[in-house]
Parts: sequence; C-alpha cells; structure tokens
Amino acid sequence: MTVCDRLYDCVRDIWEGYHNHPFITELGTGTLDPAKFRYYMIQDYRYLLDYVKVFAIGITKAGGDEEIMRSFATSIHAILNEEMSIHKSYMARLGITEQEIANTPMALDNASYTAYMIAQGEMGGAPEVLAAILSCAWSYEVIAKGVVERWPDSLEHPLFGEWVRGYASEGYAAGNRRIFAFVERVCAGLPEPRMQHLCEVFVNCSRYEAMFWDMAYEMKA
Repeated sequence: MTVCDRLYDCVRDIWEGYHNHPFITELGTGTLDPAKFRYYMIQDYRYLLDYVKVFAIGITKAGGDEEIMRSFATSIHAILNEEMSIHKSYMARLGITEQEIANTPMALDNASYTAYMIAQGEMGGAPEVLAAILSCAWSYEVIAKGVVERWPDSLEHPLFGEWVRGYASEGYAAGNRRIFAFVERVCAGLPEPRMQHLCEVFVNCSRYEAMFWDMAYEMKA
C-alpha cells in the first residue's frame, strides 16, 4: 500500500461526506446562493494566502534537498499565479475588491485551519508539511470530478463553471500527481509512529475541510 493510499483510507468516510454537502450539491446543480459563493471566494482567497505559507515552510524543512525545495517552490508558483487567478477572475465578476478582502476578517474556522497547518509544518518536517497541505489539494480534485460526474452541465454554468473546470482539469490533476510522488519519496521508510502521526494530521485537515464547507454554506463569522 502506498503512503497516499494509507492516508486516503484514514479519511474515506470524511471525504464521502464532501460529495453530499449542500454547498457542493447546490454548486453542482447550479442552485447555490451566489451570496454564499461570494463569501466562499473571499474566505478561500484569505485561506490561500496562509496555505502558500505552509509550502514555504516546506522549503525550509527540505534539509538542503534541492528537488524537494523545487517541488514546494513550484507549488507556491502554481497557487499564486494559477489557482489564485481563478479567484481574481471571480472577484472581478462579483465586485469583490482587494480592499474588501483586506478588510474582511478570516472566519474562525478558517483561521483555526490555517493555524493548524502552519503549526504542524513548523513543529515537524517535510512529511508533516505534505500531510497538512495534501488534504486540500487532493480533495478539491476529487470533489470537482465528482461534481462533473453527477452534473456534467456544471462545467458550463455561467457562474460556477469556471470553478468546476479549474479543479477538474488535467492541469490541476498533474500538479497533484507531482505532490503524490513527493509524498511517497519523502515518507518512504518512516517509522510507524511517525506514519501514525501523519495520518492524524491528514485526518484533522480533512475534518477542517469539512468545517470549511460548513462555514461557507452558513456564512459563519
């Protein structure tokens, strides 16, 4: 069993719940309240600004391994220049200004999630960084592809289609495959107690992902 397979086995039930979350199902059917999507976009943009810091911690934890440093740096570039471009496109359409984002506090669940990831990276090493960031990166691909499978027309929705296309795309999946490969490399041969800790981090981040969808749907402060 690969490391990624083991991590997935730990969160299978949590991830199944994502597919039936009302935010996701309503996004797929095109019935999601645009105000909720707008709220989500602002909070997710704030999330990404902290998320990218976890990858930066990974560079400092790479122990001089240039390949690992380069992988984390590639992810930072992809988030800042590709994934966040989707958000900026939406923000323009939804009338969200940079000033509004700067003046909008992170919701408590959002701030708790990113603080947990940053703490795990700072206290651990490259394996902990990867376990912390993988749940978000991987689950978004799984969620988007699940949406396309259930609601093929979601790809062309005038508001939500760009989100679905972005996270269901081959380019996004290729980025995840690169992360999977580094998870296997960095975590190969780790002692069982360390692997159990990585599973705990991955489970906790997956639970935070579920809380994020709740937060977005309920527009919680």
